[in-house]
Amino acid sequence: MSLAARGRRLVASTRIHIDEARLGRVQKQDRIATGVLTAIVAIVMLIVISMVAYILFEGISTLFQPGFLTEPSRANGTQGGVLYQLFDSFYLLLITLIISVPISLGGAVFLVEYAPNGPIRDIASTAIETLSSLPSIVVGMFGFLVFSVQLGWKYSIISGAVALTMFNIPILVRVIQQALEDVPQAQRDACLAMGLTRWEATLHILIPEAMPAIVTGIVLSAGRVFGEAAALLFTSGMSSPVRLNFLSFNLSSPTCAWNVFRPGESLAVHIYKIYGEGSPEAQQIVWGTAALLMICVLLFNVIARIVGKQLARKMTAE
Repeated sequence: MSLAARGRRLVASTRIHIDEARLGRVQKQDRIATGVLTAIVAIVMLIVISMVAYILFEGISTLFQPGFLTEPSRANGTQGGVLYQLFDSFYLLLITLIISVPISLGGAVFLVEYAPNGPIRDIASTAIETLSSLPSIVVGMFGFLVFSVQLGWKYSIISGAVALTMFNIPILVRVIQQALEDVPQAQRDACLAMGLTRWEATLHILIPEAMPAIVTGIVLSAGRVFGEAAALLFTSGMSSPVRLNFLSFNLSSPTCAWNVFRPGESLAVHIYKIYGEGSPEAQQIVWGTAALLMICVLLFNVIARIVGKQLARKMTAE
């Protein structure tokens, strides 16, 4: 064998060894990274499961006590059930969604389809980001000064709902904006090529195409709004009427359950109010209310996944 051939074989052998060593290092790094990420996920899941299990362990017995879900609270919340608080929480959520969803949808459509690249879009995006980063206590104080004091709404359901809307709008705008941006540009071009206006394309093609992601975002944002407390302390108040009439539709009556200008107390505010009572009965109601609130938020997440998958399957015919 010639000297040149030996040299080529030596170079090839050295290259093989280098490649094997590099492959071994890459595989080792991959195993380490996989192990670290698995450990992080396991720790997060352990924390979540531990928290859920502990709250359910402490509050499940109270949650299933007769009358806890069907009776109003008594003795400043330390006795009775949470019927009015549960109703007020869902009523606040309903009004918040009625106000925030159309505004958020319109804002997202404007940013994606109509706003030109430039200062208008930049200012709108900055305003949305700023609003989403405001502390809830600041939004509550603003709602109290503007809605409760200046507008004369006092402590009321409508004051709390409008304050919660300020939380919900930036979340929904971002979700709907991302959903609309994910629609392929080819669909927009096809609509314009067929002679549709931009509004017709948005209304009949783009929004239905993005509807699964939009609905999922709405349900998930509802879970965040449902558990909010700080803003409601200053706007909707910390008490419900002693007696609510669900069959009355006299919206000016302070005992009418549907009166948006009456005070209201959500589940989260109820927990805050009676936590400091200290009595064993009050603590049991706190844990039962916390378990109920957590179950409702978990249901929002489950519903969001189910509805999102069903809509996606229906829209894509898969």
